Amino acid sequence: MPSPTEKRLNKFISDSGFCSRREADRLVEQNRVTINDGIPELGTKVQPDDIVKVDGTPIKPVKEDKTDRIYIAYHKPVGITCTTESRVKGNIIDAVAHPQRVFPIGRLDKPSEGLIFLTSDGDIVNKILRAENAHDKEYTVTVDKPITPHFIQKMAQGIPILDTVTQPCVVTQKSRFIFTIILTQGLNRQIRRMTEYLGYKVTRLIRNRIMNVHLGDLKPNQWRNLTYTEMAEINQAVSTSSKTAKPTDKSKQRTRSALPTKPTQKRGGEKNTQRKSPSKNRNFYKK
Repeated sequence: MPSPTEKRLNKFISDSGFCSRREADRLVEQNRVTINDGIPELGTKVQPDDIVKVDGTPIKPVKEDKTDRIYIAYHKPVGITCTTESRVKGNIIDAVAHPQRVFPIGRLDKPSEGLIFLTSDGDIVNKILRAENAHDKEYTVTVDKPITPHFIQKMAQGIPILDTVTQPCVVTQKSRFIFTIILTQGLNRQIRRMTEYLGYKVTRLIRNRIMNVHLGDLKPNQWRNLTYTEMAEINQAVSTSSKTAKPTDKSKQRTRSALPTKPTQKRGGEKNTQRKSPSKNRNFYKK
């Protein structure tokens, strides 16, 4: 267990707001992280006087006081890629254009749209993402041919994809071609694979809700800060959630409060047509 003066490498990077712990581990595995110009291993501890870099860019340690943590809801448009890799055209970081360093919690496929969270707080990411924590995500889906009762029944019971069977879920027909589905899983292209298995093709997929937060009237490419009330409810929902598959220290299961200091009004995400010059603060990497 790390001493009070040292941190695991992935937590050190995550606490800086650079990326999530999962992404930090991926960067370490790719030898893109150095400690004092040496290549570390997964699980390496960072000492207070160590210099940590990602692709040669120093990662600044942060104070434990995280009152300035950022939590935003964003309406991802079709065509935006949920990667923090700045070299990818149409990446979500450039689209959001937040003045502070943020990264997405999870992802939406490029041809899909709707609600996604972005944050500067690495501690909360896995608590929301882990499937066993069973946090609802609701989608409205349009398909290419008329929906049948058999289709609804099969989708709700579970579909064999990706060497597994999807968990039972709530599926409701809304019209001849449209249904809603509430998932607690996050398999790769899950809804599209499920419908394709039954001979359908998705023509539109929009995520309307994550846990207690609704897309509401956010227009494509607009974002807003999550409100104090929304974050209080999220903190309550993840208060017993695990950040890792097999926590070995009970203290790791405790949830630190993640309340924004001031709820702010919705801001437009109007796209900037000018190319931003590269800077250290915009050097993000793919999840």
